[in-house]
Amino acid sequence: MMVLLIILTAILAFYVAWNLGANDVANSMGTSVGSKAITLHQAVILAGILEFTGAVVFGQYVAITIATKIVNPDLFANNPTCLLWGMIAVLISCGIWLQIATSQGLPVASSHAIIGAIAGMSFVQGGIRAVNWHNLALISLTWIITPLISGLIAIIFYRLIQQGILLQKDTLAQLKEWIPWLAFLLFSIFGIIVFPTLFQTPFLQQIILLLSHHFGVFPEHDLGLILGGIAIFSLTINTWNLLYTASPENNDNFAPKIVEKVLGRFQVVSAAFVAFAHGSNDVGNAIAPLAVIVYILRTNHLPNGSLTFPSWILILGGLGIVTGLALQGKKVITTVGEGIIPLQPSKGFSAEIATAITILIASKLGFPVSTSHTLIGSVVGIGLIQNQEKLQFETIKSIILAWFVTLPITAIIGAISFLILGLF
Repeated sequence: MMVLLIILTAILAFYVAWNLGANDVANSMGTSVGSKAITLHQAVILAGILEFTGAVVFGQYVAITIATKIVNPDLFANNPTCLLWGMIAVLISCGIWLQIATSQGLPVASSHAIIGAIAGMSFVQGGIRAVNWHNLALISLTWIITPLISGLIAIIFYRLIQQGILLQKDTLAQLKEWIPWLAFLLFSIFGIIVFPTLFQTPFLQQIILLLSHHFGVFPEHDLGLILGGIAIFSLTINTWNLLYTASPENNDNFAPKIVEKVLGRFQVVSAAFVAFAHGSNDVGNAIAPLAVIVYILRTNHLPNGSLTFPSWILILGGLGIVTGLALQGKKVITTVGEGIIPLQPSKGFSAEIATAITILIASKLGFPVSTSHTLIGSVVGIGLIQNQEKLQFETIKSIILAWFVTLPITAIIGAISFLILGLF
């Protein structure tokens, strides 16, 4: 019976990861596809590799947080099995809502979906006091604040690129001067977001210890600086080489194409960062409930902060994300990249940088944010200053509506699912 239940819940977790891959991965690749920096086929391959790697190597840490920090353990202290059925209800709720949103091509926040489902399930079990209404209100507030902030930053950054490169008389000469600084900005922002998390993982800690053993003192920040320096140098040389091997003409048709091609390379690098970080972070939304279920079945106890689970769960989540992206990801990627406003690499790169900066600021301040919300805010911000006539306001309205109904709908589905499961 236990083995059968694990198999069934594993299938359910794969279903959630599938829908998460079909929906949320648009955050990392949507603007790159929309700006034609890469094709949809290339985006699926690149995102698939990076999402899977991030999920399998680093996904356990977010999964542990979701599994042990959101649910109030007092509600289930005397009945761990009740939490097991509650997590099944959470998987059902998230899977259903993500599938509905994906079928309509609407990017929604999987983290908000799982929080809503847990809130609904907790309400059924413990009443109104079981839900942390303050946190739910804070999450809702970020839906309004973060798109506005990211939109403003995107406008400022795109204007900077326009004035410094695109509108200059000698466009290519200006671009050559800007390349090292753009590379430094790119790796600084994403390095601050990604490196601190990665260097806290046992996987990289072992590498750091090994390097320290062979080369003496090797602090984490030194490794980050070395890796970042190599990456900045590599990207700078690569893009300079593109400029010097291209035709030296600087006419109205040639120069803008080369500028956009160079910025397209920067955009692909930033998209790769986002995909890796997304895989390591959001896979927890799919596998955390499964990890709790497996833990309870094995120990008959509630999980604590030191929750451990087998690696096959991470692999299952990674495979689910990649499969959903490959088979159903096109709709949401098209919405983000093309359905709001036509994008060029300069605009797409500006949107991704603005998204990263906003997430970094919010993380430092302790605010829960959604990559979907911040990225859409960035794209809309650029659209407002560039070409308002081409903005698809009906699409924007549909996306915003999907954001605001995610939490209550998943809470309702989670509550109903939990009640139905309780009948058995």
